[in-house]
Amino acid sequence: MHGSGTMVQTLLDGLLAGSSAQDKADMVVFPPFPYLAQTQSVLSGSHIHWGGQTLNPNAQGAHTGETSGGMLKDMGCHYVLVGHSERRSIYGESDQDVALRFKAALDSKLHPVLCVGETLEEREKGQTEAVVERQLDAVIDRFGIDAFKKAIIAYEPVWAIGTGLTATPEQAQAVHAFIRDKLTSLNAIIGGQLRVLYGGSVNGSNAAELFAQSDIDGGLVGGASLTAEDFLAIYSAVA
Repeated sequence: MHGSGTMVQTLLDGLLAGSSAQDKADMVVFPPFPYLAQTQSVLSGSHIHWGGQTLNPNAQGAHTGETSGGMLKDMGCHYVLVGHSERRSIYGESDQDVALRFKAALDSKLHPVLCVGETLEEREKGQTEAVVERQLDAVIDRFGIDAFKKAIIAYEPVWAIGTGLTATPEQAQAVHAFIRDKLTSLNAIIGGQLRVLYGGSVNGSNAAELFAQSDIDGGLVGGASLTAEDFLAIYSAVA
């Protein structure tokens, strides 16, 4: 929950100036809901896509203050985050809540970016893979592996978000490989084509080493996405 209209304009102008449709990497921004119309106006027709930070699992109804997938689609969104760690920890979204949001995104022709990851306590107890598998299975068991055809997964170790801590490239790669191997065991094509992003204090200094890992396909950038200079330093590691 950062920003203002002026900040958003400055950020988007900077990203447009510092990136190109010829770059090999895709760029997506996820502004707060009040700035989606502004984002649509600035980015329409450009190489940069945009998305929502969450969505309500219902298509419509008496849900004051909520936003549906259809509304996001109306604003030109191609993507939406589901299950971000802050949604899970602060707002109590369960694995099943996240699964319903994932399906609502697909029903609205949006690409869900499913966020998974463990807390520091869970990592220290050796539960990382069990936690990530549980979060993935909440979607797979309910909607099947085919639900991931148009999805993206973002591994965000909760202990490395906004703390300055970052998983080592080897730690991040191990979890990314686990995610890809799990989905590949269910469908080799989907598992092979799936994009798995790393999110957890990614910055211009560590991005290149993280993205060089064989199963890390890009980043879900947090604080470093608030200025064009910092965001582009990360983007250049894959662009």
